[in-house]
Amino acid sequence: MADTLAILADPWWLGLTTALFGLIVGSFLNVVIHRVPIMLERQWKRDCREYLELPAEAPAPEHYNLLTPASTCPHCGHAIRWYENIPVLGWLALRGKCASCHAPIGLMYPLIELITALLSVVTALHFGPTPLGLAALGLTWALIALAVIDLRTTLLPDNITLPLLWAGLLASLWLGHIPLADAVIGAMAGYLSLWSVYQLFRLLTGKEGMGFGDFKLLAALGAWLGWAQLPGIILISSIVGALVGIALILFRRTERGTPIPFGPYLAAAGWIALIWGEPIKAWYLGLLNGPF
Repeated sequence: MADTLAILADPWWLGLTTALFGLIVGSFLNVVIHRVPIMLERQWKRDCREYLELPAEAPAPEHYNLLTPASTCPHCGHAIRWYENIPVLGWLALRGKCASCHAPIGLMYPLIELITALLSVVTALHFGPTPLGLAALGLTWALIALAVIDLRTTLLPDNITLPLLWAGLLASLWLGHIPLADAVIGAMAGYLSLWSVYQLFRLLTGKEGMGFGDFKLLAALGAWLGWAQLPGIILISSIVGALVGIALILFRRTERGTPIPFGPYLAAAGWIALIWGEPIKAWYLGLLNGPF
């Protein structure tokens, strides 16, 4: 164990090891991103039928979770072989097409694997081979999954956001990277800040400006990073979200009034705060306490 830690203390070995592991995790995140919304939809349908006292669907849907059934082509049902599932290389070898029916395989799959590897390396090099570094990697992977799920479906699943919130509180308790009180206040302030904006917007316009998943995600980030990082997270996510929304309207990629998921911007701002939160906080506090 001591020899392993000594090897990982070398930034080159740490970066290489984390990159390879990040590619594998990224491949699994593709499964999470694809299957979790389907699993939720099936559960909602079962719950609705049970609540309405309707008979169960016949035939009963196949057992479906993150492990089963094995991955197949959605177009022809071709079972994905293990070597076709090698992160990035499998996609390149297949030239982005199914080996059986030659239907295109989306570029999103290798991109998620590469992004996961890149962010994992940055996170590992920032925190080093420490318990806090492992926890930060877990937070990074969860944020990637949540960002892409919200981008594709406008959903931020409770079965990811809520465990992430509790994990943040436990991390502050066990790892001590922030005081537990800061984590608890951060969770409450994160939720209530967006909830208040939501209620005010609904009162003024009669419309819902965002989903409850956004409240829970910001609460989770507050639990992980503490209340003092929340202003920076909200500022960064709001600016980026506004710029992207304006760009989409100008380039006519979306209609004015079309809902734009806010979760990806919160997730990105949260990860930025995880890595560079202290310099950012010092910068905006310096502006507030500037030359006046």
